[in-house]
Amino acid sequence: MSPIPNFSTRLIQWQKQHGRNHLPWQVKDPYSVWLSEIMLQQTQVATVLDYYPRFLNRFPNVGTLSDAAEDDVLSLWAGLGYYSRARNLHKAAKQVVGQFGGEFPQTRQELETLCGVGRSTAAAISAFAFNQRETILDGNVKRVLCRVFALDGNPQDKKFENRLWQLAESLMPSENHDMPAYTQGLMDLGATVCKRSNPLCRQCPMSDICEAKKQNRIAELPRKKTAAEVQTLPLYWLIVRDRQGRILLHKRPAKGIWGGLYCVPCFENLDGLHQAARNLNLDSDGLTEQAAFTHRLTHRLLMITPFTADERPSENFSDSLWVAQESLADYGLPKPLLNYLNQAQSSLF
Repeated sequence: MSPIPNFSTRLIQWQKQHGRNHLPWQVKDPYSVWLSEIMLQQTQVATVLDYYPRFLNRFPNVGTLSDAAEDDVLSLWAGLGYYSRARNLHKAAKQVVGQFGGEFPQTRQELETLCGVGRSTAAAISAFAFNQRETILDGNVKRVLCRVFALDGNPQDKKFENRLWQLAESLMPSENHDMPAYTQGLMDLGATVCKRSNPLCRQCPMSDICEAKKQNRIAELPRKKTAAEVQTLPLYWLIVRDRQGRILLHKRPAKGIWGGLYCVPCFENLDGLHQAARNLNLDSDGLTEQAAFTHRLTHRLLMITPFTADERPSENFSDSLWVAQESLADYGLPKPLLNYLNQAQSSLF
């Protein structure tokens, strides 16, 4: 018998008995579902469980998020990474209010018009919040499908991805009310059972129909993507305090590393750092180089070298932001900077 007719029924029954059924975003409110789906992009559930309630408490609905200042949104996002998600979240909230009257659209196609919402994310929102028959296809789902149906192809090939989309659409249950459990089941199966390494095949509801298991190809499928080269990028921090002991911060450009966050003046070369010191009327010879350290981003390894000023600026500059040590967390600093300043405050100054 073909596994296709049995797939959704098996998955729904398994999810209700063994899946994750107590996550705080498993609700019908589309705002809450949307927020969780954006946070869960490239981020583990355990991490989101820490950020999600704080964000929801500060911005309980799409209206409050739309009205918020971008800096407030970014400060709550600090540490989650991929900061373009937070900026898109803020823009999308304004879209919902301005274009849809504050009510989330129900169809996948309309949801895809929101900033930061792609096809799979839109499908998840429409399935969870509105019981729409739309399928997701994230990394976990691709792994499940490639193994259960022994599909072998280049994961970066568009034709192969389209084939996976077609298969995913064919597997959906016929009843709309089954879509939340089915969609959650896809996520749960890939995340907790059909894992990339050391999958728990004995606990899998598809074990007896899994073609990769029959062919002994579980370790082989799905094919791994070509690993992106990790580039090392030097960064130099200029850490300056004024006469009141406040630290100088600048807002980062929207594009690039830590986009939109507040940070100490940050440069990719020493010439830029020394020029900034001169602009503050600081003698470059009065800068002390601190021990360098590394911080890993997805495709970059940052080699960060902090420099501290041995003297205070001779005047306050109107275009500069000076923040007290105890208030730094309110400004959405990059996590490595906040950790560094908190750990080193007694020894740096």
